[in-house]
Amino acid sequence: MDTYNDILKAVLDYCRPKISSTAFDCWIKDIKITSFENNTFTIYLISPMKKKIVSEKYDDFLKKAFEEAIGFDVELTYECPNEESIFYKNDFERDKEKAKNVNEAIVNSDNLPADQFTFDTFIEGPSNRFAYRASMAVADNPGGSVKAENTFSNYNPLFIYGKSGLGKTHLLNAICCDIHKKYPALKIISTRSEDFTNEFIDALGKKRVDEFRDKFRNVDVLLIDDIQFIAGKEQTEEEFFHTFNSLIENGKQIVLTSDRPPKEIKSLTERLCSRFENGLLADVKTPEYETRCAIIKRKADLLNFEVSDNVVEFIADKIKTNIRQLEGATKKLFAMSNLSGTAPSIALAQRVIKDVTTDTQPLPITVQKIVEEIGRCEGISSEDLYSKKRKANIVHARRIAIYIMREITNSTYEVIGDTFGFNYSTVLFHYNELIKEMEADSKLKRRIEDMIDNIKSEDY
Repeated sequence: MDTYNDILKAVLDYCRPKISSTAFDCWIKDIKITSFENNTFTIYLISPMKKKIVSEKYDDFLKKAFEEAIGFDVELTYECPNEESIFYKNDFERDKEKAKNVNEAIVNSDNLPADQFTFDTFIEGPSNRFAYRASMAVADNPGGSVKAENTFSNYNPLFIYGKSGLGKTHLLNAICCDIHKKYPALKIISTRSEDFTNEFIDALGKKRVDEFRDKFRNVDVLLIDDIQFIAGKEQTEEEFFHTFNSLIENGKQIVLTSDRPPKEIKSLTERLCSRFENGLLADVKTPEYETRCAIIKRKADLLNFEVSDNVVEFIADKIKTNIRQLEGATKKLFAMSNLSGTAPSIALAQRVIKDVTTDTQPLPITVQKIVEEIGRCEGISSEDLYSKKRKANIVHARRIAIYIMREITNSTYEVIGDTFGFNYSTVLFHYNELIKEMEADSKLKRRIEDMIDNIKSEDY
């Protein structure tokens, strides 16, 4: 097996549908892998111009692509011909010309669900059967009523809930794909709650709220992932409330996912909670041993990767609560087996999963986990949280991160300061300021409590 070429193909297959064709052809298509050492891939680009653009604008995107391809996080470095090359000017001008019409905005993967996230690739078991079949029913008849026994059940909205990593997003994307296939004329929007929030904020700032409303209230199917993150954001909640009502009143289908049922989303307004509960609530539970084995085998089959039953059973026994971790461990096993040229064994599986879980303990709470959760909730990138940017929303999110790091990890103010480049007094100031804000704002306090609950969750 030509491992680098296989990995590169998987990376390119991931990237191609998520950016414009012009951007892909201009920046990504011609990248090469030259080496892999110390968990770092070296990427070769044909010109300094390409190196600059790709390393600055597409680094995080490519890291995600490599993660999806091989199942674990990597670092990327970039190289190109000597920057003093006589070809530099010509390459620069050529690339500049090709880039004129490039749309560099990366399309949210939830808007273009990948083919692997279908009902056919979803492993049904007792833990998810109800949610699975409810999702299929909605895809068969979006916005309609489905007869069950002697009564008509209301499947609108469909509210799928369960802890992180159990397949909720897979079901959401499967519904989207199936409806698009069966009813190509229907207008569908699939997005995440933080993207909905950010788009609404942008519309407010640019005085284009009417355009925003026209977009979201004139669809046939609206699917929103992680709706719990809308809670506590008053204007966004208000806007979504009216969007929700408009769609339901017009017989349009709504599908939502959350990490908990509506009544447990602490800062969610009562009127939204009641509307969510008025539809069909479908929970996804921790998968059973047999289901976990089936998931590993299915993932291995998709990778064209042969894994013995004893290795499958070992992984299923060690990773018990998170489907995403099961699939990630299988992909990492595949990558490590091919990179090392050794057959998958229990010994190799032990190496693969040692940083995923232990026999008795969940994943440790890391700074990165805290930053990612806050970034998701606040609609801010990890890079911005670590940066020196002073925009009000970034500063406030950074303040929340400082508070939560102190509360959860018991890190000293000095250690927290080193994380964000602050001194002791600055960290202490932000910590105390947030306490004051929480004392004055009960909704903010509940929202931060929700973040802490998510971070502490075993399956996060």
